[in-house]
Amino acid sequence: MGSSPLDGKVALAAGATRGAGRAIAVELGRAGATVYVTGRTTRDRRSEVNRPETIEETAELVTAAGGTGIAVPTDHLEPDQVRALVERVDRAHGRLDVLVNGVWGGDHLLEFGRKVWELKLADGLRMLRLGVDAHLITSHYALPMLIRRPGGLVVEVTDGTADFNRTYRENLFFDLAKNAPHRMAFGLAEELAEYGGTAVSLSPGFLRSEEMLEHFGVTEENWRDGIGKDRHFAIAESPAYIGRAVAALAADADVARWNGRSLSSGELAESYGFTDTDGSRPDCFGYFRDVVFGTKTATAADYR
Repeated sequence: MGSSPLDGKVALAAGATRGAGRAIAVELGRAGATVYVTGRTTRDRRSEVNRPETIEETAELVTAAGGTGIAVPTDHLEPDQVRALVERVDRAHGRLDVLVNGVWGGDHLLEFGRKVWELKLADGLRMLRLGVDAHLITSHYALPMLIRRPGGLVVEVTDGTADFNRTYRENLFFDLAKNAPHRMAFGLAEELAEYGGTAVSLSPGFLRSEEMLEHFGVTEENWRDGIGKDRHFAIAESPAYIGRAVAALAADADVARWNGRSLSSGELAESYGFTDTDGSRPDCFGYFRDVVFGTKTATAADYR
């Protein structure tokens, strides 16, 4: 018997170059899993996002955390590449226990506050390809291996819970791309149930990603200095928070109780008892519901 909850388990973290995807991969590794880390940016080539983080770095962080990280350059919009990735996992391990559909990379295409007819059509359609097609292609090829054993878990990573996304996201293409994973999880929950599998959608709160930290001119060490620029940044959470959420789901023998649900890192922290890196439990969506969009008088500190 292994000493870590995910010893012997194999995970595929699709879209784990940076941000939430990277943290999820690392926390799955910390729990003992072998984690295949995919994305388009490597030490030899950058994707259209044009950021420096690489899948090799993520895989090394997974291994350093106690798991086994394996970097496989993959464009999840290319079916042949995804099929080859899954075949590689099958040859090496013959199993897949956790699929994290976290592919995105569309933030650089975003324009807010404009009507659909005023937006660049090519940019909008590209967002849909990244946020919808890439997830479907990955599920198509990976799920036949995941259903070989009961207990398989699919996590559709998105931005905003189903409840939060009832508020329009101010860009129609973005709104569609970030709501689609909720329906994917709902549909996959139906399709996986007879095989003992579970599918959920999962959102971080106000995520302190590498790009967000740069936007605020801070680092993870002094992130609170960014509150002067935006007071709501006080509710921000580290990427490790959603990583711990996925690790908790993957280690839960009763994970099927969440099947088909739209979840947040804060909700799962409350349920499983884990905290963010500073020891707090930020409830971003509760804060936005009650304080930002509601009438409650409170501070972010009341929701940490």
